[in-house]
Amino acid sequence: MSAPTDLMRETGGPELHWPEVRDWLQAHPQILLDDRSLLEEIGLKPHGRNVVEFGPAALTRLEAVVTRESDARKEIEGVARANFAAQTQTHVATLDLMESRSHSDLARRLDASVQARFGLAGAVIALEKPGGVPFGWRGLEEGGVDRWLGDHGLTWLGPAFEDLDLFGAGAEAVRAVALIRIAPHIGPDGTLRSGLCAFGSLEEDGFTPQMGCELVAFIARVVERMAERWPILN
Repeated sequence: MSAPTDLMRETGGPELHWPEVRDWLQAHPQILLDDRSLLEEIGLKPHGRNVVEFGPAALTRLEAVVTRESDARKEIEGVARANFAAQTQTHVATLDLMESRSHSDLARRLDASVQARFGLAGAVIALEKPGGVPFGWRGLEEGGVDRWLGDHGLTWLGPAFEDLDLFGAGAEAVRAVALIRIAPHIGPDGTLRSGLCAFGSLEEDGFTPQMGCELVAFIARVVERMAERWPILN
């Protein structure tokens, strides 16, 4: 009891504060080193008069750091694997589209590919009138693309519109959509015609405004270029 008594006498009273206790311990370190039971209670292991092992406390902190780093690494690796798998499926879908023999075959292959490769409800190619609309494509009234994407909008990801009449009999199952503007040179004398590729998801969070749309936009660009291979017959 001599140590606490000395401390109280030096500080001038029984009310102790940490700065005072810390200063006192710095001035009398041997008292703490000699109290082995106290050192063991606070997780420190004495190895001699001037050596104290911080093993348990240090290892606990180190294990916590390793666990956090391991969890972060696993999360990054999972995202990387998912991205790689999505890119691979996109490349395979592109090869499928490049095998198309007509506009209707292109639409059929697009729909089949996104269902098989990405688990989507389906995909549709739509084209504004006036002008012929290939079999298997959806016709839009003039200005229909701007109506959904805005005058200068290129993409839109989010919940399905109530009046988005593109997916036919499967429209009720579509909960979210990605709309990508296209403008293939398939009009008279190779003029541009406005259109879009629409991708439908069965999940409400299948497409959200926060998502990147690079992969579906890439597929839409492939569709756009492939569509220019054949003339449209009115």
